[in-house]
Amino acid sequence: MTAHSLHAKHPVYPVFGLLGSLLIFAFGLVSAKQTECVWFLLGVYVWFLLFGYWRACLAVIPVGAIAVAIFAGVTYGITRDTGEIVAAVNRSAAICLGVVPGLSMSAVMFTRNLSQLKVPRGITLGMMIVMSFIPILAREIKQIREAMRTRGAGSMFNPKVIYRSFLVPFVARLINISETLALSVETRGFDTGKQPYTIYKRVSLGVRDFI
Repeated sequence: MTAHSLHAKHPVYPVFGLLGSLLIFAFGLVSAKQTECVWFLLGVYVWFLLFGYWRACLAVIPVGAIAVAIFAGVTYGITRDTGEIVAAVNRSAAICLGVVPGLSMSAVMFTRNLSQLKVPRGITLGMMIVMSFIPILAREIKQIREAMRTRGAGSMFNPKVIYRSFLVPFVARLINISETLALSVETRGFDTGKQPYTIYKRVSLGVRDFI
């Protein structure tokens, strides 16, 4: 599943989506020990589904299940306390739910929104690169893993195999990607100065966003 396939058809206003993610993180972490937090997180999940974020909601299920199992298992092994286990589950679920708006939003749309709000160009450019870089990074990791399987490199649990067959080509590809991104940004006229600029397509704010 690619990053573009997770984008919602009508995502919420990007800045509102970012604020929503931060609120979900904060509320989930602060109220994690409360039993009612489970119902809050479930309500958020249903709310996302109603607003068309179903692709991202489905994508976070396997990751969330693994995270919940790991943190709940570690907490059980350390504390043997039911309350602490519930808190670990709630924290893990809050983190997974918080990333849903970001997964459903394109980097271009978020960059346009920041530009509309006159956010400094250095921050806007940095956010655009980060959001664009993550899918590229995931694709490169997948290609390296496929190359390892094709060449019969061995088990990923072998430190020598990880270093020689994974880390070395991974770092080399990161360097190439960084150079390509730098040239791409320069040739497209991006500048962190105060030069005037225009926005090709403005992001509108509607009633749905406030709801």
